[in-house]
Amino acid sequence: MRRTYLVTYDIRDDKRLRKVYKIMRDWGDHLQYSVFECQWTPTDLARCRDELAQVIHHREDQVLFVDLGPSEGRGERVITALGQPYTPLDAPCVVV
Repeated sequence: MRRTYLVTYDIRDDKRLRKVYKIMRDWGDHLQYSVFECQWTPTDLARCRDELAQVIHHREDQVLFVDLGPSEGRGERVITALGQPYTPLDAPCVVV
């Protein structure tokens, strides 16, 4: 059964940040700078965590996985915003 996860990260080095972004781009929907929404099986979660663990520096960087529950039966995805309205990002993220 697939579950929905919100993944957010704080990476201290630009080179690692770009690598983490590229990994996450393959796993989920890019919502905002360092935030992705992912629909995963337990195996998918383990594989993504393993890929990220090989890139990040565990004493400097942080990746958070927020389990939002089962993907099926949730109805429409509803994202609300305070301040700037939420708009899906179709453009790639550029880190300088």
